[in-house]
Amino acid sequence: MFASSLDTTIEYLKGVGPKRAELLQKELRIFTYDHLLNYFPFRYIDRTRFYKVNELNSELPYVQVLGRITGKEQIGEKHKKRIVARLTDETGSIELVWFQSLKYVDENVQRGKVYIVFGKPTAFNGGFSISHPELENYPRPATITGNLRLQPVYNSTEKLKKFFLDSKGIQKLQTLVIEQNLAEVKESLPAYILDKYQMVTKKEAILSIHFPRDVKALKGAERRLKFEELFYIQLQLLHNKQIREWKFKGHPFNTVGESVNTFYKEILPFELTGAQKRVIKEIRTDTQRGVQMNRLVQGDVGSGKTVVALMSMLLAKDNGFQACMMAPTEILARQHYESITSLLDGRLAKIGILTGSTTKKQRTKLHEELEAGEIDILVGTHALIEDKVVFKNLALVVIDEQHRFGVEQRAKLWRKNAIPPHILVMTATPIPRTLAMTLYGDLDVSSIDELPVGRKPIETRHFVEGQRLRMFGFMREEIAKGRQVYVVYPLIKESEKLDLLNLEAGIEQMSYQFPRPDFQISIVHGQMKNAEKQFEMQQFIDGKSQIMVATTVIEVGVNVPNASIMIIENAERFGLSQLHQLRGRVGRGAEQSFCILMSGNKLGADGRLRLDTMVKTNNGFEISEIDLQLRGPGDLTGTQQSGVLELKLANLATDQLILQEARSTVIDILAGDPQLELPENSLLKTYLAKRSRGIALDKIS
Repeated sequence: MFASSLDTTIEYLKGVGPKRAELLQKELRIFTYDHLLNYFPFRYIDRTRFYKVNELNSELPYVQVLGRITGKEQIGEKHKKRIVARLTDETGSIELVWFQSLKYVDENVQRGKVYIVFGKPTAFNGGFSISHPELENYPRPATITGNLRLQPVYNSTEKLKKFFLDSKGIQKLQTLVIEQNLAEVKESLPAYILDKYQMVTKKEAILSIHFPRDVKALKGAERRLKFEELFYIQLQLLHNKQIREWKFKGHPFNTVGESVNTFYKEILPFELTGAQKRVIKEIRTDTQRGVQMNRLVQGDVGSGKTVVALMSMLLAKDNGFQACMMAPTEILARQHYESITSLLDGRLAKIGILTGSTTKKQRTKLHEELEAGEIDILVGTHALIEDKVVFKNLALVVIDEQHRFGVEQRAKLWRKNAIPPHILVMTATPIPRTLAMTLYGDLDVSSIDELPVGRKPIETRHFVEGQRLRMFGFMREEIAKGRQVYVVYPLIKESEKLDLLNLEAGIEQMSYQFPRPDFQISIVHGQMKNAEKQFEMQQFIDGKSQIMVATTVIEVGVNVPNASIMIIENAERFGLSQLHQLRGRVGRGAEQSFCILMSGNKLGADGRLRLDTMVKTNNGFEISEIDLQLRGPGDLTGTQQSGVLELKLANLATDQLILQEARSTVIDILAGDPQLELPENSLLKTYLAKRSRGIALDKIS
């Protein structure tokens, strides 16, 4: 009864059935005809080029040859049985070999007929052969999906291939569903947008993305579908932001009082950078509007985000409110607590700290003081979101490295007050502009894009294994000057024994080169207990050890101004963003600091580009753009946020102009028709209504 509907379950498509349908659902999340139509090829093979036999070489990935079958025979016995045919053109002959489906090949591949042969050429016996080639009759029949010039290639999986759902199998299903259901594809963008950007219709785009007649048609389809994908992401983000501004009032911070003024004029030990002043002004403006603030502050390691956060929290205090700061790890929370306490020097505000290791007695006292309004600023981990933690009047929440917290965890902080608190999100991972617009498109974004005056850029060098003795010598020179050294080993997953052995081998080597009692080495890795990690880190912080051998657990949260060298072993195994984060652990004091990237002698192209980039620049924003191109947005952010980055076609590294067009179009539409009441925007209103069903809009997205 659903024979012509795009909502039909995929098992009813000819050639699918229950077993294949179950696999398509599990492996590719294809449940309906519509899902199949929106499963796009990831590349195309040019079928316009025909090779002559004498042009073939084994370096070619795929070739298309036009020739006549001049011979065919069955060779071998039992499991070694195969059919070998000879294909000939005017320049020579090649062998075509089949090991499976022999009966079909025997009946359908005929001597004397001309075929188009497609496959991977392999050198064999002084000539070339193609195993299990695709064969087409010549000339090709002209049908809706025949006469292919650009052949689509679809991602598949090993399980699907066992059921003959490789790329070719998926292509056959696409052929069927398009021939039978293309007419039912409905337009999903308003006509005025199609006219403005001269884009093809949805029907044309779907046909041409799967079976393009030429490169121009493919480009038109890609542009249309990428725009639509990015447009609806932006519509959802900006519409949610608009709803929050209508729905959620914010505590107005009308006063810049004694706390802020005294801190700025009397206590702050350094001059704020222009970027810090600009961001504080943006926060000040936001918190005066009477609307809940949702602002992301991004800035390089050492750019001074903590001071910006502290001045914002003092602003809350000046207006009679409390503030809290949530960090993803106990180490980082303690670091923030100590930084803030040190900066305030016991004046202006009462600071508390709440983490997993806070004792029951301390907790009870802290809860009482917090509820009574005696604590002005509370710093902590996710322990802050526990129901027992009750504020008297929380009005500002600062979240550090927010991508490490889930949506529900962040939303719990909203419910700590009748009027939701202002939200200030901080990240030390500079985010490419396109990624910020997509991942944090519903937040206002501030960038601290300059380092404090007098901070010396870290000098980065790349050493290969043969230069290891030179590296040890450099370490000794710096340690002799009273400096300290980090040595970091890769750890992909904390349970991987291989990496832990790698670390242990490094400890052995360091202990041999820097023996006791002349040198002390601290050791930190993810499989240690918290108390052990804290002890080892404290030894290093107090200067009792000169070398810290560690895994990436020290990526955030360790601030030792006296540490002047960061050595990263197997640096080619790290992503650019992580290398930059690790490098930011040094360069915090007045002395010149160094980062040494150790790698093997042989490097792939991507590994070489990453290390060369690190040597060339200290600019985190520049590094993040290259990282986005190399790794893609999902890898860059660690975990994908609420499905926002599950892009089918658009590429944030290369489609910046399309994203900008999509976002500016949404901004213009919502400015002219905030409620989407105009008839021409009915499609957009319907889309949002479907998306918001079951989605709570009072969550941080």
